[in-house]
Amino acid sequence: MLSRTLYDKLWDAHVVHQEDDGTCLIYIDRQLLHEVTSPQAFEGLKLAGRLPWRISANLAVVDHNVPTTDRSAGIADPIARLQVETLDANAREHKLVYFDIADRRQGIVHVIGPEQGATLPGMTVVCGDSHTSTHGAFACLAWGIGTSEVELALATQCLTAKKARNMRVLVEGQLPRGVTAKDIALAVIGQIGTAGGTGYAIEFAGSAIRALSMEGRMTLCNMAIEAGARSGMVAVDDTTLNYLKGRPMSPSGADWDRAVQYWRTLTTDQGRDL
Repeated sequence: MLSRTLYDKLWDAHVVHQEDDGTCLIYIDRQLLHEVTSPQAFEGLKLAGRLPWRISANLAVVDHNVPTTDRSAGIADPIARLQVETLDANAREHKLVYFDIADRRQGIVHVIGPEQGATLPGMTVVCGDSHTSTHGAFACLAWGIGTSEVELALATQCLTAKKARNMRVLVEGQLPRGVTAKDIALAVIGQIGTAGGTGYAIEFAGSAIRALSMEGRMTLCNMAIEAGARSGMVAVDDTTLNYLKGRPMSPSGADWDRAVQYWRTLTTDQGRDL
């Protein structure tokens, strides 16, 4: 069997169909929804007389338009308020898992996914937000999509895409005091440029990456798009597993043991050249 990269493994596991020109139909395991890019998608479903195909694959949260301090007076801006009210209505109509403005679990969409265990290794994760690459820290293939694709993922649980090229960024050694994951990202961008990752899926690896917390890895993958890449990712290790164990939506018991056995394969094969 040919050796494969982490990206190869994630991609291959989700190809439903491939055309002669390389265009693939990719299965989507998790879609995260928020109030800014979902209203038109739900309206499109309604006009077409369609329903979400797999309710359990979607998680909705109010995010961008939520007041960051006092929420007692509601949302003052009428457009922001309408977007939140529209997500409220759509999420409740379709019985989606939904964290509304009063829910203690509500927060930034790219934080609540990992916090709840809704983001798990091996998944394809999409959201109508450019920084969806954040979830790649959990050995996911995660990327941001547009509103029309939000609708398509709701309706079919699939999207079309062409496979990117592989890029592996190795960062070795111990970070000096005060140097963070964001500094690593900026240093990488300084080396390859803001378009250096265009057309690539970037895997971050090396001893300095393995030493990062999951929050640090999320920051790094979040900024992969600032280098022009659509996706950034980090292989599974004990840090990944320790973070996910016991999360509300993580598997448990025998299911956890079986999942971990698979998740540990989500690394680039030894000796694989990129």
